[in-house]
Amino acid sequence: MLSIAPDIEVLVRFGRALADPIRCRLLLALREAPAHPSDLADALEISRTRLSNHLACLRDCGLVVAVPVGRRTRYELADPRIGHALDDLRTAVVAVDAGRTCADADEEGCC
Repeated sequence: MLSIAPDIEVLVRFGRALADPIRCRLLLALREAPAHPSDLADALEISRTRLSNHLACLRDCGLVVAVPVGRRTRYELADPRIGHALDDLRTAVVAVDAGRTCADADEEGCC
């Protein structure tokens, strides 16, 4: 019998990454093209320290990889299918009422 734990772990990691708006913006930016941290920090208008923390989370979740390029490091999605998954998620969530926010995870009825 096959275990479904690895599938669940993948979804948990993806969910953890998507739980933060900055990480969502990072993933969408990297979906467009690989980038260096300084360029990402400028594009997202956040400090490099804050960016570094979010990139570390995305690396730990297995969604992005750091690629050495000379003396610099470039970040990219770990797999092109992650970009496709982001596109699918963006287009699948069509029943969003712009006037409502998602409940906190601790509340009953969270999305």
